[in-house]
Amino acid sequence: MISAIVLTKNEEKNIVDCLESLGWCSEIIVVDDYSDDRTVEVAEKFKAKIFKRKLEADFSAQRNFAISKAENKWVFFVDADERVPDLLALEIIEKIKKQDFDAFYIQRMDIMWGKVLLYGEVGNIKLLRLAKKEIGKWVNKVHEEWAVNGKTSTLENVLYHYPHQKLSEFLQEINYYSDIRSQELHSKKIKTSFFEIIFYPLGKFIVNYFIELGFLDGIRGLVFAIVMSFHSFLVRAKLWFLINEKK
Repeated sequence: MISAIVLTKNEEKNIVDCLESLGWCSEIIVVDDYSDDRTVEVAEKFKAKIFKRKLEADFSAQRNFAISKAENKWVFFVDADERVPDLLALEIIEKIKKQDFDAFYIQRMDIMWGKVLLYGEVGNIKLLRLAKKEIGKWVNKVHEEWAVNGKTSTLENVLYHYPHQKLSEFLQEINYYSDIRSQELHSKKIKTSFFEIIFYPLGKFIVNYFIELGFLDGIRGLVFAIVMSFHSFLVRAKLWFLINEKK
């Protein structure tokens, strides 16, 4: 009835908890970007179907490939650092039985450095992760979205997310994602400027920390707002270098 899909790359530390929370699904598909740790070995113990495929800096292509391998009518995307609580699993099963909707948004709860982040850009984030197989496709190489054509709703129960449990990991990831994002913007002939490099990250921080009340998350909220602002800076700085590297 439901095919759960997990994209992986060296997720040995996360994959057990993730797949254990997906035991209620009819099928589990893991698309692995040639991990060099025990990710695949562990996933095989959960009887997951393993497909090895190079990511090549295109998350949407990886997700669309995964959809093509799903055998069930419904597809459910879960990241390796996410966990599906029992209440969410039960709600999903009940909702798809009713056939009232074609796709569902799920609210995600971020748990970072031992605390739930209730504010900032992740404080009320909803992601489209559950949909009928043939209803749409993923777009954008990074910060990808599932573009669907059908009737959507939002589930009541939340998906748990445990990202960046070390600050060093957080910084490594934003460096990686900013590479992909800057290259994507460059391929679309999007320009940047001195003022955008300076003021876009500043605006990002103000929105995250003040307007979206990130300061209420204490030091964690401050660190998160600063790092996400730095991500915006890196994207635009790297874009500038890509535009001007041959001049």
